[in-house]
Amino acid sequence: MRAGNRSSRRAVLGGIAAGGVLAAFGIPAARAATKAAPRVVVIGGGFGGASCARLIKSEDRDIAVTLIEANSTYIACPFSNAVIAGLRQLEQQKFGYDRVRAAGIDVVHRKVTAVDTKQRTVRLEDGKQLAYDRLVVAPGVELRFDAIPGYNEAAAELLPHAWKAGEQTLLLRRQLEAMKDGGVVVMSAPANPFRCPPGPYERASLIAHYLKTHKPRSKLILLDAKDAFSKQKLFEAAWKELYPGMIEWVSLSSGGNVTRVETDTRTFVTEFGSHVADVGNVIPPQRAAAVAALAGVADQTGWCPVDPVSFESTLQPGVHVIGDAIIAGGMPKSAFSANSQARVCATAVVDLLRERTPATPKLINTCYSLVAPDYGISIAGVYQPANGLLTDVPGAGGVSPLDAPKSVRVQESTYAEAWFKTITHSVFG
Repeated sequence: MRAGNRSSRRAVLGGIAAGGVLAAFGIPAARAATKAAPRVVVIGGGFGGASCARLIKSEDRDIAVTLIEANSTYIACPFSNAVIAGLRQLEQQKFGYDRVRAAGIDVVHRKVTAVDTKQRTVRLEDGKQLAYDRLVVAPGVELRFDAIPGYNEAAAELLPHAWKAGEQTLLLRRQLEAMKDGGVVVMSAPANPFRCPPGPYERASLIAHYLKTHKPRSKLILLDAKDAFSKQKLFEAAWKELYPGMIEWVSLSSGGNVTRVETDTRTFVTEFGSHVADVGNVIPPQRAAAVAALAGVADQTGWCPVDPVSFESTLQPGVHVIGDAIIAGGMPKSAFSANSQARVCATAVVDLLRERTPATPKLINTCYSLVAPDYGISIAGVYQPANGLLTDVPGAGGVSPLDAPKSVRVQESTYAEAWFKTITHSVFG
């Protein structure tokens, strides 16, 4: 990014963080119904699904909207790395659905056991069937426990993944607290695509902050199945400045790809050798969560192809997919992306139900990362449909300046906190 654009970029990021996620996009007022009330069912109550349900209802109060979410409490992944590092409490990550109900949405806490796309019905674990005119699936991801030999759900109790916030987050935190000073933390990061591309590197940073503060003779080894990662220059510069000699990043070509895990000895085996951990964190490869397969919207890659204008599945008419589960081209898998896609999808669903043609959208994403409690970096992008995918708009977006002063890093950490408060309030508040 050119130096002349830095101040305007920071102003945009600050406005998004502090000024409200929904207002930034000018969501239109509720539209008058032209036909009998249609029915929309939304599966998945995270940043994508809950947002989409609320936005559909706000655009057209006459549409009957049902949100299906198995859990009565949502535990947010953004900022959960700070919980691991002892900088936040897990309770600060928890949100309920009372305000979603208050918006006129029927919230059902049940698991989905079947989706009939021909009859347009969703079956729940209690046997109840819900009919829909349009279905939105926002399933998030599931971890591929079969992808790394030796690693499975049982192994995760010794080598936690902590990639879904909750008890795993606390388990990794407790293991760090119990580790002796001088111990070795070993992490593994998967190949693309996966949820939150900067996430493993933010986690390594905040764990290093914990070690520097509490166990300064310790170190962290990050084994990576890639040769490059999001915001790499910014992370590496920060590691050199804040945590010299404490973080060792091992790239794919240097032997970072983990080929086997020996759980009993906490050993990470790679093509070049092995690393024994006092505390191990395995972030497995991922795919769209199981309900995507139930709905028939996941292809052979495990992810969901969609029309980038309406987010309607290219495999199942009448079914829309948003969030981490989709094949989104250049747009990363993040909470911000899911929320942006929810807005576009909600408008498209209302348009299609009212027999209007959805407009071609532009979407934005900003990913904040904390390298330390008062040190933030970010990457922003603008995306538009092209060739069946979402592609970067040339010249839009950018990353934090590499040579920024301390005041800018502090400012971006403040923006990150403000963004989290804003988005969680807009979705759950």
